[in-house]
Amino acid sequence: MPQFDYPCPDCRATNSLHDADCQFEGTPWPDVEKAYTDVVAHLSAGTTDEDDVLSLVHGEWDALHRAAMERLKRDGRVDESNGVLRLLTAEEFREEVSVPSREPMKTLYRHGSYPGCHDNAVFAMIAWYEMVGLSWSETRENVADWLRESGSWSRGGFEEATPEQLVDKKRHVYEAGYGWKEKAESAKRVIDRHR
Repeated sequence: MPQFDYPCPDCRATNSLHDADCQFEGTPWPDVEKAYTDVVAHLSAGTTDEDDVLSLVHGEWDALHRAAMERLKRDGRVDESNGVLRLLTAEEFREEVSVPSREPMKTLYRHGSYPGCHDNAVFAMIAWYEMVGLSWSETRENVADWLRESGSWSRGGFEEATPEQLVDKKRHVYEAGYGWKEKAESAKRVIDRHR
């Protein structure tokens, strides 16, 4: 099945298998990609307001364009301050997404993992970094650092000798592109009991 560079702005699918309730089910993939590229092309030229982007789009600004713009904002690729939109540079984006700011990932990141949820927490962290577009080496480094800095590693409960060995054993999570939300919610329930 072909994979696409841009996720569906509604269900985040990167192939033609959308979620059952996705508002863009059946939308031709070139239309999805065009909506993103229309938005990104104008924002890459510099800061602007949303009305300018709307007026510069080739063709009609529609629900797909609006959804693509909102997805880029939610995913932290576009910054909006005082009505001005700005496309983050690759370095700014990596820095921004290295510290999760939305629940349940925020709790995992801030409080770390505890025995009883290590597998779910590490799975969720790897899957989340993959989802936001970090490379494997960036993901590996971020998750290993998180294990140490959050206190997760010092709490014990791991078979591996180092955080890097643990992350390497979970590389299949990154390569398969699994979702993070269910595992993160399960881990958060355990973490909340320890706080």
